[in-house]
Formats: sequence, structure tokens, C-alpha cells
Amino acid sequence: MGAYINIGNKGFRESRNSEYVDKSGLIAVVNQTLFTEQKFSCVTRCRRFGKSMAAKMLAAYYDCSCDSHELFADLMIANDPSFEKHLNQYPVIYLDLTNFISDKDDDIVVRIDAELLSDINKAYSDIPREEGDDLMKYLLRVSEATQHQFIFIIDEWDAICREFEAGTEVMDRYVGWLRRMFKSVDAVRVFAGVYMTGILPIKKYKTQSALNNFQEYSMVSPGAMAPFFGFTKDEVRYLAKKHGMDFDELEKWYDGYQIGSQPSMFNPNSVMTAIREQWCDSFWAKTGATDAISGYINMNYDGLKDDIISMLAGGRCEVNPVGFKNDLSQINSRDDVLTVLIHLGYLSYDRREKECYVPNREVAGELVNAVKENNWTVVSDAIQKSRRLLQATLDCNAEAVANAIEAAHSEHTSILSYNDENSMACVLSIAYYYAHGDYIFHRELASGKGYADLVLLPRRNVDKPALVIELKYGHSAEEAISQIKERRYWEKLTDHTADILLVGICYDRESKKHDCIIEKAAPNHS
Repeated sequence: MGAYINIGNKGFRESRNSEYVDKSGLIAVVNQTLFTEQKFSCVTRCRRFGKSMAAKMLAAYYDCSCDSHELFADLMIANDPSFEKHLNQYPVIYLDLTNFISDKDDDIVVRIDAELLSDINKAYSDIPREEGDDLMKYLLRVSEATQHQFIFIIDEWDAICREFEAGTEVMDRYVGWLRRMFKSVDAVRVFAGVYMTGILPIKKYKTQSALNNFQEYSMVSPGAMAPFFGFTKDEVRYLAKKHGMDFDELEKWYDGYQIGSQPSMFNPNSVMTAIREQWCDSFWAKTGATDAISGYINMNYDGLKDDIISMLAGGRCEVNPVGFKNDLSQINSRDDVLTVLIHLGYLSYDRREKECYVPNREVAGELVNAVKENNWTVVSDAIQKSRRLLQATLDCNAEAVANAIEAAHSEHTSILSYNDENSMACVLSIAYYYAHGDYIFHRELASGKGYADLVLLPRRNVDKPALVIELKYGHSAEEAISQIKERRYWEKLTDHTADILLVGICYDRESKKHDCIIEKAAPNHS
């Protein structure tokens, strides 16, 4: 067993000895690409989404130096027709590039090639190295002598790209190494398959030409790889039941990623950490991910701050991810920043609608932390005002609520049309941002004999009243409350809670004055 060649199945065995969610279906997808023009695969996901675990699983499955039958016998892949055909049939080269970037020396690429060459030569000591051999030349000699093709797995392929800017000597060497390994005619003869993981898709600057034969599976365009990175609702529901956790809490904190055909994916590392801790919290702070975005969100391209405010309030923003060069040193527009946040997992991307949004409470909290670190006083102040607004509402302090909504309405005219009920509803969603932790928001909720403008329904195990909010433009707060009662907007809420506050808000177009009335719903809700 070498350091890079045929490392065995120990890494995946440790995963199986831990709480393991079956993602072995990925193997069947990769098997279909072997010995085809699609055999070069690059899977990119944000941190803590199971990339490294999947890479270790593939290594354990393909590695010819070990017997991994018992590790896979009870998994999904065991029922696939390709299972026995490829199980433990190939020499596997496994390279984790993060092991090389700590020193950030200029000879990093030379060192990578030399260490792999030395280790592989030890494994094939009967096949001599010749003077002038680089890694690719020696692999070709081994492949021809043994009549075996290699599986090459690279974890965090873009680690060097994230540490060194384009145009530096190190990056030029790395691009040359990638081209030598995977774009030459020899690569077709040497490799049965190549599988890479990373955070960013293949860069369009220089590395695109070096790796344009790779099939990419990213956060924006995940293709057939979509189900295998992140947890589905059914998987988390099973884990919650098994470990006595509240599924609704796990959903609130870690759900919300829309990855290709998968409409609802959970952050797997956060779910597993919450299960071990028996407590839901933001665990991204321990990954260093906040540091990665602090510089980007401070670039207020084309009203980016307004977009962040809107998304923190549950809104969505249009984004065009196509123009981003997949290079963290080349951020030149609002779309570039939003696309980076999608790839880093701070935003989810709806491919059908071409919109992005904040997926869950954990991410929202980390975005707020990043905002505070960057001294976005406008956003930080809005968050504090939102906390006070929610408390004033729960205290039935109508005057304080009216004043807070009036201030919010004025502050956010940069992104909303002032004299419009729909824009006012958007302002309310922003103003009540702080409530997202304890409430589920419903705009235009069908209830009773019509549609309530805004309903805040408390999440399970939250001891707070539901809020039914009606907006009136050019009318009175009394009319808003009367409409709630007459049209019985509270009717569908009684299945969830008997504690309901009715909130009527009106504003005057000329004076821009806001008024509010708050009433507790009567016990019989009549």
C-alpha cells in the first residue's frame, strides 16, 4: 500500500464504521463513464457536502490492492449490474491536493509530480524508470507493461487555484501539469477513468483549455451527480427518527439547497454534527467558510447590499452565473459575487427560474456574521431594527410597530416602489427578517374567504403566537382588522395554534404616514 497508489479502503471503512448515509449510487454513474469519452469527471460542491467521503468511497471500490466486497455488500451499488465488473479491478492513484498547499512554495507542482512518480515506481519496482521520465511517461510505460489502465482520483483539484492567482509561475506550472496529465493522447491510453472534486468549477482562464475534456457537475449544473452530495428529506427524516431529533428543526436549519433535479437538499456535515451534538446550531463557523466570502460581499456591485437584504428576508434575486470565470481573483460584477456565493454554498440556485436565495437558517446566520464583519451598517442596523419590531408586535405595541414599518418602508425605497401594496408586503418581509428563526412566512396565504397578505406561522416547539398581517393602502388600520375578521383569515391557523395576533397596517400615499392596530384573536375566533 502506497502513499498515493493503491491506498486501500481504510478511509471508506472509517466512514462505514460511523453513521453512514448510502451514496453508493454515485459509483454506478461513474462506472458508466469508464473507457468512454466521458471518463474525465469533475464534481464541484461547497465545503462539507461529502466530496472527500465520496472520493474515498470510489478509491475503496476500484482499488485492486484490497477486497472491499463486505464494505459494499449491503449498499445500493451492490444491486447494480456493473458492481462486480469493476469492483477492486484497477490500480488507483489518489491525490489530495490540500496536503501540498500549506507551504505555498513555488516548487509545489514539481513536488507533486516527483512524489507521485516515486511512490508509483516503488509499487512497480520491476518496471524501471528511465532518465527524463516525468509522471505521465512512467504511467504510460507501466500501463503498457501491465496492460492495466489506472483510475486517478484527485480531491480538491482547485486547491492550488484558490491559493495562487492566475498568471503566477505556480499557476502556469499547474496548468501545464494538468494539460500533460489529462489532455495528451497518452491520457486516453493510461486512464480508465479520472474523477476530480473541488469547490469551484474548472476555470475558464487557461485551465479551461487544459481540462475542456472533463464533464463538469457543479452546484449550478449538477447533472446525474445531483442526488449524491447532500442529504435528501427522506434521508434526514430517517436520521431524525433514529436519533430522536426534531426533523422540523433540522429542516429549518440545514435544508433549502436546490441542486439540479433535487428540489430539497440538506447540508450533510451540519446534519451529522447536529445529531452528534443533539442540538441544532450553525456549524459553518467552524469550517472557516465565512472568511472565504468576507471580501466578496463587501463589493457592492449594482446594489448587491440591497439584494442581500432582500434575500435575508426570504426574497429571491435574478442571477446569471454563465459569465463568471470561476476564478476568485476575477470578481467583476454583481453576478460574479452571487455566483461565487452559490458555489460556496451561501446561496442556493434555482436553475429553472435563474434565481438565487438564502437556503436556510444556518446560512442566513453566517451571512449576517459576514455582514457584521464587513461593517455593513445598513444591513446590521436593519437586523437590529427587525428584532425590535418583532418584539413590539408580540407586545402588541401598535405605535412602535407603525413607526418601525414606516421607517423600513422609507429605507428600502431604493429597491421597491413606494406606493404599491405588493412592494409594501416585500418591505414587511424585510422588516420582519428576524422572525425567520421562529416563524414560517406565507405571502398571500389562502385562508378563510380570501388571501391574507402576510402570515407568520410559528415553527414547531416555538411558544409564540401566529401573526396575521393585513395591509391597506389608502384605507385605515380598522378596515384592515375588519377584513381579517370578516374573511376569517385566521381559520386555517387554528390547526397549528390557538394563540393568534391580528395585525392591521395602513399607510397614506400623501403623508406616507403608517398606522397600526393589533388585536388578540378571541378564543372562539369569531
